[in-house]
Amino acid sequence: MEMLFIFLYLLIIMLVIEVSVILFYITGLKKPVSRYQVISMLTGTGFTTDESQLIIDHPIRRRISAFLILFGAFSLAVVISAMTNMLSDDLRLKELLVINTVLAIVLLIGKIPILQNKLRDKFDYELHKNLDISELPIKDALYLDENDVVTEVAIEENSKLVGKKVVDLFKNEEDITLLFIKRGEINIRNTMHNESIQAGDDLFLYGNKEEIEKKFLTKDGKEEPQEIERA
Repeated sequence: MEMLFIFLYLLIIMLVIEVSVILFYITGLKKPVSRYQVISMLTGTGFTTDESQLIIDHPIRRRISAFLILFGAFSLAVVISAMTNMLSDDLRLKELLVINTVLAIVLLIGKIPILQNKLRDKFDYELHKNLDISELPIKDALYLDENDVVTEVAIEENSKLVGKKVVDLFKNEEDITLLFIKRGEINIRNTMHNESIQAGDDLFLYGNKEEIEKKFLTKDGKEEPQEIERA
């Protein structure tokens, strides 16, 4: 009986993880990233990565993460309580079976593509309705076309761009906008068009992904643009 209880409760945790992964995926987060962050929040390890910023900056993802943190704390309490109940043979297996059944149904429903699309549209609507554009994640605020991207290009010492004027580097007909230049600890924005590119500069760009890659991708790949928000 004790082993059955442990199995059923572990199954509940696994189902909660999978349901949460689907919800994060619907908000635009990649599944591998979602699963890692869900497990991190559920276990309360406090392990953080740059990817956790994708959750903090998104209001709907924050709500899901708050539930996972609370559920993780609740799970610890249940485990402690279960150890006590094992001594009294009151494991509440029927209740666990009901919970597992409900979560399994929710998981199966959540994998239906039509429902995922409806939830995605609902999340997007709530996101834009309740937030000012300044509060939206980069992807939701700036990605107006499927090829739009905000990206970072690091300038190496042997780059052909070193010494070039910013005003000469970007043409009006190009779908590329220089947002700012990061030079060490300094962010150059207001006067960036008067600057010359230096080795070690990081160029933060917004525009068409293909045009940016064509303009900045070198043969050795050293200046390959790195997308700012990996969702």
